[in-house]
Amino acid sequence: MSPMEGGALAKKRKPTTTMDHQTSSSSASVDNNYFNVSHNHVTDNKKNKKKKKKKKRNKAKPKRYSLMSYWELPEYMKDNEFILNYYRANWPLPQALFSVFRWHNETLNVWTHLIGFVLFLGLTMVNLLRVPQVADLLGFFARSTPISAVTNVSRNFISQGIMTTNLIELKQMTSQEMEIAAAGHEMSGVAYWPFYVFLGGSMFCLFSSSICHLFSCHSHPLNLLLLRIDYAGITMMIITSFFPPIYYIFQCDPRWQFIYLGGITIMGVFTIITLLSPKLSSGKFRTFRALLFASMGLFGIVPAVHASIVNWGNPRRNATLVYEAAMAFFYLTGTGFYITRIPERWRPGWFDIAGHSHQIFHVLVVLGALAHYAAILVMLDWRNTFGCDNNNAT
Repeated sequence: MSPMEGGALAKKRKPTTTMDHQTSSSSASVDNNYFNVSHNHVTDNKKNKKKKKKKKRNKAKPKRYSLMSYWELPEYMKDNEFILNYYRANWPLPQALFSVFRWHNETLNVWTHLIGFVLFLGLTMVNLLRVPQVADLLGFFARSTPISAVTNVSRNFISQGIMTTNLIELKQMTSQEMEIAAAGHEMSGVAYWPFYVFLGGSMFCLFSSSICHLFSCHSHPLNLLLLRIDYAGITMMIITSFFPPIYYIFQCDPRWQFIYLGGITIMGVFTIITLLSPKLSSGKFRTFRALLFASMGLFGIVPAVHASIVNWGNPRRNATLVYEAAMAFFYLTGTGFYITRIPERWRPGWFDIAGHSHQIFHVLVVLGALAHYAAILVMLDWRNTFGCDNNNAT
């Protein structure tokens, strides 16, 4: 073979070798790509499985809503600028319900009136069951005091001469004794509906207050609705508090019953209608609302002075006035805390969870209602014992 033929042959082989190399390289790259795609597919499947597991775990565990500061709140919830933290806002109803067992700045607001509601529910039940020794809890403690006017609080609570003043246990009361007590209740001739009207009004106020503080964090519309119900509850408690004393003290003069009960009822209806305005539910009108409620309470000064004059010679008058004065003190002091926002005004942030003014206001409201309950026991005792012919009898 000549040199020229050998060169030509070499030239012919060169392209063939390059093509073969390119073909083998492309096939290798295809294999690598296939391997990478399959590897990525397996990795994506694993990631998807992990995401699904996390979703299942998240569904199994309910979301725990966090508390926020005053500055993070929506405008409709900014009511007290001196309470800085531990707020709930825009919580679903189930989470708001179960937050009754969590610590936040409304926890004690809920529980103070919820406990008060349960207390008055218990007093209502024992009175409906006509077991005077249990219903007369305050009278039991009053019997240990040396003041003669107070020691008569629980004597013959249901009927004259049927029940004794000794506290007996429910277990020791037989069905026959309960029937005797019930018969004495009916024979006494005193209407008990004003007493239960007061208890019902107190329970409505305390329960509506607890519900308002528990669920007002849900939404703006529900917040407004619950605030109106709360204000209506306060008004109902004030109105119904007038019914027992005015009814029993002026039982022998129905004209004054009509004048005083009609007057306070009209004031209450006007207050409820006024407070139905969403604008008046805002924090700017806090003082105005407090003055409306206080004016209704101060209306009671007129029938109280009148009743004192009518019953001047009755020794139980003093015991009644002591309890009613205690009620007025608790209510007015509570209103003072409500308006001034003391003590959180002095130390913002210190009383966020416990000790702020609204909690103190709640406690004083319950104490005021209990003092009024004790005063009504004195009036019932007096009316069960003496009729209209001897109002001033001892």
